[in-house]
This record gives sequence, structure tokens and C-alpha cells, in this order.
Amino acid sequence: MSTTISNSDINSHAGNSISSGTITTSDLHRLRSDDPGIRILDVRTGGEFETAHIPGSYNVPLDTLAEHARDLANVSHPVVLVCQSGARATQAHAKLESAGKGGLHILEGGMAAWESSGGDVTRGENERWAMDRQVRLVAGSLTLTGILASLVFPPAKWFAGAIGAGLTFSAVSNTCAMARVLGKLPYNKGQSCDIDGVLNQLNG
Repeated sequence: MSTTISNSDINSHAGNSISSGTITTSDLHRLRSDDPGIRILDVRTGGEFETAHIPGSYNVPLDTLAEHARDLANVSHPVVLVCQSGARATQAHAKLESAGKGGLHILEGGMAAWESSGGDVTRGENERWAMDRQVRLVAGSLTLTGILASLVFPPAKWFAGAIGAGLTFSAVSNTCAMARVLGKLPYNKGQSCDIDGVLNQLNG
């Protein structure tokens, strides 16, 4: 369910002046047009961000955000959190809210929804797969390997079962250990996040 944003919310952009919640792509289009103080924080990996991102957004990967949650909570402007589909943005929301940040929003459906709605996107030269796609590839490959291996070595079926259990826990807890591991690979790194520079720009 999306938060309804009133004109008074849009016209006032002090950090705690708008209520937190999930917004649609239409809401974000309107906010970008009507409120120059809005800040868009993309919490995907550097590689995903370089592949495609909303113009004017700032990249602070989720693990970096967790380390600097208190600094980011001091940003006075309202912030819209973006990831690929919404899961990582939800985690970022919880961390920043716990650190005392108000005026937080999550873009419903993330970059996938933004692109589907025809939102403008800045694209890099090198295309990288989105993290959820990478997780599906690795999890599927490991499960298939376990099943095939079990034809020769029956106990290998438990390996496939463990992957399935891990995915189930990931869905229930809304976390993903595999994504955290994959995010540390050079393929996903991109340029390192200059957190001090980002904080200065967010507060500008």
C-alpha cells in the first residue's frame, strides 16, 4: 500500500516534515518535479548503480549504509530509498529509521518498476546483471549441481535441500546472505563509495 503524499508534504521538505512510507513511481515523478530538496539514495551495489540508475541519485551500497547509518540519519532532506526490487531498500529504511532518520520513503518495485514506468535512466557502458538475477542463477546452478551429483552420490541431495532452505529463510527474513557474498565480488563493486562526498552532496 502506498503512502498518499499531500501538497503540503511536497511543499515542505525539512527532514521530518513528510511521513515515512512506500511511494509509487508516479509519486516519485511528482516529487522530483515539485520538490528540489528530495534526495534519492540507491542502495544497490556499485556495479548495479553504474549499469543503470535514476539521474541525480546517490549510491550508498547497503553494507556501507549500515556502517554510516547515523551520519546518513543527520541528512535534513527527505530521502527516497531505491534498490532493484524493494527488498534492500526496506532493509536500509529499517537501519536509517533506527538511527533516527525521518522523512524516509521506499520506491515501490525499485528500479525495475521505475524503468517499466518509463522513468528516465542514466546507463553506463558496462551492463551488469541485477543482484536478484545473480542470486537466482547461482542458487539454481547449485541446486541443479546437487541433484545431478546425487545420482552418483545420494547424500548430495542434502546440499540441494540446504540451498532451498537458505532461500526459504531469505524470503521469511527478507535478507539474503548469498547477495551479500556476491556483492563483494569485483564484478559487482564498481567505483568505491566516497561516503564523505556523498554526505556533503546530500546535505547540500
